[in-house]
Amino acid sequence: MTLTDVIEELEAAYPPARAESWDSVGLVCGDPAQPVRRVLFAVDPVAAVAQEALDWGADLIVVHHPLYLRGTTSVAANTPKGRLVHTLIKHDVALYTAHTNADVANPGVSDALARAVGLTGDLVPLQPFPDDPWRGLGRIGDLPSKTTLGEFAAQAAAGLPRTSWGIRVAGDLSRPVSRVAVSGGAGDSLLGTARAAGVDVFLTADLRHHPSSEFLEEGGPALIDAAHWATEWPWLDSAASVLSSSGVTVETRVSATVTDAWTRGY
Repeated sequence: MTLTDVIEELEAAYPPARAESWDSVGLVCGDPAQPVRRVLFAVDPVAAVAQEALDWGADLIVVHHPLYLRGTTSVAANTPKGRLVHTLIKHDVALYTAHTNADVANPGVSDALARAVGLTGDLVPLQPFPDDPWRGLGRIGDLPSKTTLGEFAAQAAAGLPRTSWGIRVAGDLSRPVSRVAVSGGAGDSLLGTARAAGVDVFLTADLRHHPSSEFLEEGGPALIDAAHWATEWPWLDSAASVLSSSGVTVETRVSATVTDAWTRGY
């Protein structure tokens, strides 16, 4: 398989045209004609992931977060990002990003998150596209049976990879919970949408104090705030399956390297 072959399959599942206008997705470095035998999937394009790729002998790294979200005029090796580019090119390792186009895909980042925390049955977008009700940000789904906020929080924590951040819960732990909204990554822009959806709890990441406090004071659903990296990591296996189910003959691996920015809690 060539890099072009692999990218065609990824972009069929995660069309770049669906990415936000401010986003930077697609091929970052690599020769489209180069052969690809091994593909490593990771959340972040950082040095530890690059080293894992080199140790395993990967030809391509597929990441969720962009290396360069804004324009740059230099990839000099005296900066962390420049060193990463030099390392990858020197070892013929390509780098490809699927970010907001993977967030809104069906299935995408939030589908994988929903399944990881125990939602079953059909999932629907929390904020669907006007022209496509099956794609959009976030997902809404149901638990197999009604439970409490405290029990669901414990279930969610067990279903997500462990980080120093863990999860934080806002709301009465005895509150009944059956219908849940989730959104991988930073989700406080969807607080109002979650309230309007009538769910019992909204699970996402990077929630801020004031918006969350005001949200609860106004009678919104309970909140669960998880680590950003942890809410997006479940998608990696789903993205890897895009290649394994497409007939593309490559070996895939999901990185277990924890690249969450927070290394310890006290």
